[in-house]
Amino acid sequence: MVLLRRARPRATRFGVKRVLLLATTTGYQIRSFGEAADKLGVRLVFASDRCDRLDDPWWDAAIPVRFHDTPPSVEAVVAACRGEKVSGVLAVGDRPTVLAAHVAAALGLPGNSPASAEASRNKLIARREFDAAGLLIPAFHVGLLSEHLSESNPVAYPVVVKPLALSGSQGVIRADDQRELKDAIARVSRLLKSTEIAMEREAAHDSVLIEAFIPGREYAIEGVLTEGALQVFAIFDKPDPLDGPFFEETIYVTPSRAPRATQHAIVEAVASAARALGLRHGPVHAECRVNDRGIYVLEVAARPIGGLCSRAIRFLAPDESLATLEDVLLRHALGEPVSAYQRITEASGVMMIPIPRPGVYRGVDGVENARRVAGVDDVVITAKADTRLVPLPEGRSYLGFVFATGASADVVENALREAHAALEFVIDREVRLAP
Repeated sequence: MVLLRRARPRATRFGVKRVLLLATTTGYQIRSFGEAADKLGVRLVFASDRCDRLDDPWWDAAIPVRFHDTPPSVEAVVAACRGEKVSGVLAVGDRPTVLAAHVAAALGLPGNSPASAEASRNKLIARREFDAAGLLIPAFHVGLLSEHLSESNPVAYPVVVKPLALSGSQGVIRADDQRELKDAIARVSRLLKSTEIAMEREAAHDSVLIEAFIPGREYAIEGVLTEGALQVFAIFDKPDPLDGPFFEETIYVTPSRAPRATQHAIVEAVASAARALGLRHGPVHAECRVNDRGIYVLEVAARPIGGLCSRAIRFLAPDESLATLEDVLLRHALGEPVSAYQRITEASGVMMIPIPRPGVYRGVDGVENARRVAGVDDVVITAKADTRLVPLPEGRSYLGFVFATGASADVVENALREAHAALEFVIDREVRLAP
């Protein structure tokens, strides 16, 4: 847990302005927003999903809300902000996006409609909206986990089983035949019934999407919408093949090495997908697959890239100073134009260090060697000693992050791989005691 330093808002050309930030926890990404707010002289007001009976347990002065219980949560936020004008609303993570949309509407601030935010985080609704807009989508079937889905699957193999409302490839499993589909559905069902997921109280967790596997290369797109117009900050290549059986993301590198025509088609497809969902204002993080048939938009999330990955995007401000993604998004939330902020021309990238096997994390060797690799800017290990590691598809975390910059995307990718090869993680096998 990262505790946030509560800085005194200082006088700037913004005055003392406040931005409401909705998030599931106060972690590393929230600290990045806190640092950006300090630099701008903006005060962050936090709202987080937590118990409302404890008196500020994490010392961050967050407004306690429940993401599954919208009306009282909106009331709580509005009441807490009464007498202190809020200039903008941002959401970090998928779950807060719907509540953020309701709060923005209640406060009369720019944002997405609640319906569009809900569509952006529900894979079934998104597929239907993309289909209605004429976008490429895979054949799909949806069903309740209580049904015998593996016996009535109308989609040709291979298929991919996906929870409707989880992110980060959690619970996403490829199946090449009926036996594998049955096993995948059983595994996803156990995940969705686990205590951690059940606590989210999402009706969408009763169902799964079964869709045709889409071959091809995968890309991530980071940008922002302003009154429906999309400004793309970066297109990231995902050079590692994501063919299953699980779909753990590892390396993001920008600028993309895809042909110009393909990059243009990706941007057009993402903009069309955002319109199809009804998204109009705020950060977007999109994922797509590209093959000979065209661009398949997998998702357009109404929030920025997660974790520490935003460090892989740096901007040149109009005054030629460097700016972070959080700097730009805070300015956008305050209503300032951000079209003059352009990603620096130097190639950059991040490796999300995957968990190789389950067990108890003890430590890591070779961090300094990894940092000495040419082009590597930093190695950040976020795993905590003596914690239990759960890899995909059940898990949703990484061991840490490696960041690199260089003259080209190839140079950056090679630096990330070399640094990762220098790391040796000590993971003890977990011993379960018999009941």
